[in-house]
Amino acid sequence: MRIALVLATSSGGVGSHVRSLCRGLAGRGHRVAVVGPAATEERFDFTGAGARFAELEVADRPRPLGDAAALLRLRALLRGADVVHAHGVRAGALAALSDPSAPLVATLHNAPPAGGGAWLFGVLERVLAWRADLVLGVSGDLVERSRARGARRVGRALVPAPPAAPPGREPAQVRAALGVEPERSLLVTVARLAEQKGLPVLLDAARTWARRTPPPLVVVAGEGPLRGQLSARIAAEGLPVRLLGNRGDVADLLAAADVFVLASVWEGQPLVVQEALRAGAPVVATDVGGVADLVGDAAVLVPAGDAAALAEGVARVLDDGALAERMRLRSRAAAAVLPRPGAEVDQVIGYYTELVDRDGPR
Repeated sequence: MRIALVLATSSGGVGSHVRSLCRGLAGRGHRVAVVGPAATEERFDFTGAGARFAELEVADRPRPLGDAAALLRLRALLRGADVVHAHGVRAGALAALSDPSAPLVATLHNAPPAGGGAWLFGVLERVLAWRADLVLGVSGDLVERSRARGARRVGRALVPAPPAAPPGREPAQVRAALGVEPERSLLVTVARLAEQKGLPVLLDAARTWARRTPPPLVVVAGEGPLRGQLSARIAAEGLPVRLLGNRGDVADLLAAADVFVLASVWEGQPLVVQEALRAGAPVVATDVGGVADLVGDAAVLVPAGDAAALAEGVARVLDDGALAERMRLRSRAAAAVLPRPGAEVDQVIGYYTELVDRDGPR
């Protein structure tokens, strides 16, 4: 089968998911082409995953002249594909407008933007819903949103975390390296330093935790555009928070954590939550997007944007050793029923085969 995967600008989860699909589809003998901005190939190395790459600049915001040129080029690039699978609303709407002869599948990975761009995002959603043969969402709210926009067929996309690497160090070694004394708690967040991750709310909660004796150390593994702003606030308020930057030892941090904390404004099927469950870490997270579906009863869920609730949820775990132990057991039980790596490839091949057999060439 000849499969074209289309994406727009991506700095994280979308590109990683597309690369995973490339590797799995190519490994099963399918011919895969990825169409997207040159920066995505540089970051995710789709060719190294077995795909052919064709450059197409699809920005994260509409640009009429550039989009018109991209549309003409995309129409030519998709010619001869058996299935077109677009990722994200921007790439999906562009693929829909190119009117490919092959069945069109789209996966929605993110919630709509807030502010002035929301109306245009809604228009693009409707264009995509009108044309796509199948719209998948990484969370239940995205599935229902697509249905409300008129999508003919919708479903949940699987986005399993990659195979887990075992921790390289014992938790005591990790904590010692961070300067965490045995009697002090370690709170771990793994997130890009960006607005979606709710990190200002995490710092608000850290003000409350700072009053504990001793105050827990909050470490944030990740990098992003908010580093300067967050660093300045941590220093000005004397918060017990340390920004670690990008780390290759996330498995070690999760295994050493007393609590894993997620403060995000929105998430689909966050890989790091899946990794925290596998590590058996107690999880306190905002109840957004697809988080509740992932964790079941294994986590303490709190409203997004509510620093007091986040602080209280973490304090409950820190103050109740029996609760923390139950949560560790529940995390491991929840991890045992997560989709296995490769399940996303099985899922899309099933959809592709059904659509091609049903529709044939257009």
